[in-house]
Amino acid sequence: MSGSMTKPLLRIENLSLRREDYEVLRRVNLAVQPGEVHGLLGLNGSGKSSLAYTVMGCAGYTPNEGTIWFAGQDITRLSITERARLGLTLGWQEPARFEGLPVGAYLALGANDADPARLAAALEAVALPPAVYLKRPLNHALSGGERKRIELAAVFAMRPKLAILDEPDSGVDTLTLGDIAALIRRMAGQGSAVLLITHRDEMLTVADSALLMCHGSIVFSGNPDETRSFYGRHCRPHAEVLGTQPWSEAERLRLAAEMAGRR
Repeated sequence: MSGSMTKPLLRIENLSLRREDYEVLRRVNLAVQPGEVHGLLGLNGSGKSSLAYTVMGCAGYTPNEGTIWFAGQDITRLSITERARLGLTLGWQEPARFEGLPVGAYLALGANDADPARLAAALEAVALPPAVYLKRPLNHALSGGERKRIELAAVFAMRPKLAILDEPDSGVDTLTLGDIAALIRRMAGQGSAVLLITHRDEMLTVADSALLMCHGSIVFSGNPDETRSFYGRHCRPHAEVLGTQPWSEAERLRLAAEMAGRR
């Protein structure tokens, strides 16, 4: 992780997003340093994926208020293609299928070069044997876990400045979480910053810093242990019993105000 005096690679200021008359994001502020793994934790429906799509510039996710800065440049109104050229990439929660396209060709699409050794190394990084998978077609015969790993391998091969990983642990069994955590640290080691989005608090063990999101707002920030502890006290009981987010609108605003006072 880079020193605290380093300028953030990604800086989000007072970001708000309204979709279909619903406020999805509410004055979100966060900063990700170069080479940092920054965890974003929250229950399903808390706005995490919406934030990822907004940062990436996906269609329909233009913010109503706020600014997104990347490498010192205001990218709030740039297209998804322009942001990708600057070095942002998004690992989707549900990887796309390119029916019939060989895995090796898919990995080469986003990589700066199509060096076979580099593509093989990307598959090895997600514990998939290159000899088996490089020529294997992307189709229905692949399991959800395999497709997730291939998606992560594609991000790894790109070596982006910032990788936004949306629920990289989704669709895989708990035995593979260690592999995913190791991959994320390898990405940071090769110079990529990572915004890690997850609803599993155990995934934060790989992060350098962490935030907790609820109802589109950041309600807690701290080191990973602090954030996990807060989540365990305030969120997990609601997730287990109700399957919903824990706070009323009034409580969410109180927590957000408290967080603003800490900054």
